[in-house]
Amino acid sequence: MNGGQQKRNRAISRVRAPGERPFSEIKRTFNGGRTYANTLERVSIKEMFEGFAFDLYQLFTLERKRTAAAIGG
Repeated sequence: MNGGQQKRNRAISRVRAPGERPFSEIKRTFNGGRTYANTLERVSIKEMFEGFAFDLYQLFTLERKRTAAAIGG
């Protein structure tokens, strides 16, 4: 890749990365790569619970970091 392509990829990745992180965490941590359900309603509910699980996971992670900073800093 030349310099212009590298700059373009860097600019795109800055915008894309924050939106892709939740999906990569759900896929890696909660094995949420595919949803094997038959109806749209069931898929929606399964995805909703994966979202709730990610939110709780993120909440505990942030709280743990805040507690560690308070103790160590």
